[in-house]
Amino acid sequence: MLDDKLIILDDFNPAAIMKKIAERMKQRRLVLNYTQVLLSKKSGVSLGSLKRFENNYKISLEHLLQLALVLNALDEFHNLFPLSNYTSIDDIIDIKSKKKRKRASNV
Repeated sequence: MLDDKLIILDDFNPAAIMKKIAERMKQRRLVLNYTQVLLSKKSGVSLGSLKRFENNYKISLEHLLQLALVLNALDEFHNLFPLSNYTSIDDIIDIKSKKKRKRASNV
């Protein structure tokens, strides 16, 4: 039996996360009975980029989103980097009243 306090280091390892994402994408592709060639054509992602992702887990964000769109997995990306949960109206007012950061000018 696993201890509830067990920390899985893969959850904090970017390489392991990329591998898991690539493996899940490939499984979804296979479940939909898509070949690499078909997914490449449907998504507009080159076959080489798709193969590189499945084999080496490397892909641009744009191409990953294109694949996710074709594989009906785009909704998951909307949950990345969620905004803070507000607990009261005062929290919202505090955020609104804070000045937004400005870029320094190159003078």
